[in-house]
Amino acid sequence: MRTGRVERVTKETKVLVELDLDGGPVTVSTGVGFYDHMLHQLGRHGGIGMNIAVEGDLHIDAHHTLEDTAIGLGDAFAEAAGDKLGVRRFGHAIVPLDEVLVQAVVDLSGRPYCVHEEPAGLAPLIGPAYPTSMTRHIWESFAHHARITLHVTVQRAARPGAQPDAHHVVEAQFKAVARALRDAIRIEGTDVPSTKGIL
Repeated sequence: MRTGRVERVTKETKVLVELDLDGGPVTVSTGVGFYDHMLHQLGRHGGIGMNIAVEGDLHIDAHHTLEDTAIGLGDAFAEAAGDKLGVRRFGHAIVPLDEVLVQAVVDLSGRPYCVHEEPAGLAPLIGPAYPTSMTRHIWESFAHHARITLHVTVQRAARPGAQPDAHHVVEAQFKAVARALRDAIRIEGTDVPSTKGIL
């Protein structure tokens, strides 16, 4: 069973993340509606079963809730991936969402690294509580704790001369990362896919 379970409790948040890399239902409650929607995309399009329950200091802002959820998600992913025996290891996806086009590339390398490129000037908030400035930090936190290499590139954000739709730009990223992860975690062999013999 490729499952992971993480409980993370600080003075700012209480986070529970349970993952099954081989699928299952997706339930998410973080108190930030748009983030819940994005994490549903990650589970559904990634083929990953998820149970995420978070209580955070939203009376201050959403920063701690978003960050600590991404940390818990990364830790649970690393636990579920285990020794990565038989996985494909590399994953790649290019996902359109209407006018937006996003590329995501994943390596279950064991070496945390994140490259994130999106256009400047997105609307500062999506919904009442999701700061668009946090998207990069979410990917960095997730990649670091999952111990993966992750590249996310928004290749096209809007029609020429038009203002990007922040909702579409962020949602396409989550869908692209989900599909890249789905590709990378797929079992296709019996060995660890590395000349080192370990990832």
